[in-house]
Amino acid sequence: MTSKVTYLGELRTSSIHIASNAEIISDAPLDNHGKGEAFSPTDTVANALASCMFTVMGIKARDMGVDFSGSTAEVTKIMQAEPRRIAKIIIVMNMKADADEKTRTILERTAMTCPVFLSLNPDIEKDVTFNW
Repeated sequence: MTSKVTYLGELRTSSIHIASNAEIISDAPLDNHGKGEAFSPTDTVANALASCMFTVMGIKARDMGVDFSGSTAEVTKIMQAEPRRIAKIIIVMNMKADADEKTRTILERTAMTCPVFLSLNPDIEKDVTFNW
């Protein structure tokens, strides 16, 4: 088992990661009858994309002797009304690394092959920008 999700009521869940006991609280968003006091389930999907991209880039960068610690990703999720689903994820990767063009290209291509990117429905538009 990877995690255990408990419905807490009032459109809120608690997810416990079994291996680490870390907890994620989710709330329905304001535009869908919720309080918007935590990440919504679809927010976590969009956020997972950026996190996954950084993770696989980090593995490749470590192998290449490149450190991009302190880099940030700005994530914007755009919902579609009918059917209600994620229509687009916009990610701006602000990279802090002293990397030549070849290294940048390798890391960018690596990011676009992360498991979350490859698992998302192809109908979800993914707009990714890298700022070096």
